[in-house]
Amino acid sequence: MKRRSFIQKTALTSGAISLSGAFSYASNKNPPMKHQFNLKYAPHLGMFKHHAGDDPIDQLNFMADQGFTAFEDNGMRTRQVSVQEKMAQTMQDRGIEMGVFVAHEIYWKEPNLASGDIAMRTEFLDYIKKAVDVAKRVNAKWMTVVPGHVDLRQSLGFQTAHVVESLKLASAVLEPHNLTMVLEPLNFYNHPGLFLTGSPQAYEICKAVDSPSCKILFDIYHQQIQEGNLIPNMEAAWDEIAYIQIGDNPGRNEPTTGEINYNNVFKFIHEKGFNGVLGMEHGNSKPDKDGEQAVIDAYKKVDDFL
Repeated sequence: MKRRSFIQKTALTSGAISLSGAFSYASNKNPPMKHQFNLKYAPHLGMFKHHAGDDPIDQLNFMADQGFTAFEDNGMRTRQVSVQEKMAQTMQDRGIEMGVFVAHEIYWKEPNLASGDIAMRTEFLDYIKKAVDVAKRVNAKWMTVVPGHVDLRQSLGFQTAHVVESLKLASAVLEPHNLTMVLEPLNFYNHPGLFLTGSPQAYEICKAVDSPSCKILFDIYHQQIQEGNLIPNMEAAWDEIAYIQIGDNPGRNEPTTGEINYNNVFKFIHEKGFNGVLGMEHGNSKPDKDGEQAVIDAYKKVDDFL
């Protein structure tokens, strides 16, 4: 599945993951004093590989040792079951909450849900049913859904109706399990031609679906590019926002490297009493260990403002 370029550079594939080794981060390092973060920031695999190595268990342990209490993994769905189970056990042991994984195959260049095509809808629902098992296995509450490309042969109203119908059917699958799919609007610059782009559009769709299993993933990076006006738009859509992702702009790296005032954005989120996960879906602005430490320091800096 073609996911964002920085994830492609840093995330480990399921086939390449090693779960054992004579020398592991967990057994050979003396972790520093944990930082007590005010919000549940969630790194991803590869973000700290120069400190922790390639083993995902060592990476999770390193995250926990830095004080991070959440984790997200777009590629969790495609990992081997044994890997999922071991990662889940490590998260449970270390007090790490599982964030989102991508629930289905995303159509970046052709319409699927917006088209109303029954075969496409059936495929999507099959992914959702399988994602339930993944979520239970790794103790996840949320899964990312992207409705795919626009259908240029249909008006927006018809496309919206098709998407809403598909999401209603998916919600019926998820509701009995208390699971939530979070719809992610993506910006026009990085992902031109996608159906879902803005938070007002996502809000309208969630209200139409009218299910606790269909909410918004508000990606601050995407929405800074797409619409700006971050805090007022988050306020307007707040009752439908279940998950948040982070990235500064330009560059899509850690907070304090771009134009977004993350001191104020995180202050708003914290004062709203947000108890969910904030996925660190961005790259590192600098390479190697220095870059990884810069990410940790950036989060300490903005979190200490709260």
